[in-house]
Amino acid sequence: MKYNRLSKYKTKKIIKCFSEDITASSTSILLGINRNTINSYYNKFRELLLDYSLKITGKEFGEFELDESYFGAKRIRGKRGRGAAGKTPVFGLLKREGKVYVTIVPNCSKEELMPIIQDKIIEGSTIHTDGWRAYDGLILNGYTQHMSISSCK
Repeated sequence: MKYNRLSKYKTKKIIKCFSEDITASSTSILLGINRNTINSYYNKFRELLLDYSLKITGKEFGEFELDESYFGAKRIRGKRGRGAAGKTPVFGLLKREGKVYVTIVPNCSKEELMPIIQDKIIEGSTIHTDGWRAYDGLILNGYTQHMSISSCK
């Protein structure tokens, strides 16, 4: 907080109350500071902690789109789509208004995709996918806002 009018002593007391998990209302009464001021300090501390944890873990938070695709020859005799031989499965994560992560996977099963998702996306993020069954376990893994978009036929 660049232009705060609180002394360093009171700022340290606010940090101590925050670290001891004392509510903003109780902290304002203890220190004689307006509750809105305490709330703004607490929110700033939470933002700093989130930024720090994101830097350490390398995970992202926000809205994501996930999809898998198969690359290779246009069509080889036999099956098309997921079962086609000679195609390379690729999995991609797109953070809306942000970065893209793409990797080649051995197959597009839940066992292959879940570790990648958990390594790149923080729980609680919003995830948009197609109806592929490998994404069914997202809700069980802490991604509470999973939105599946079924394709129109």
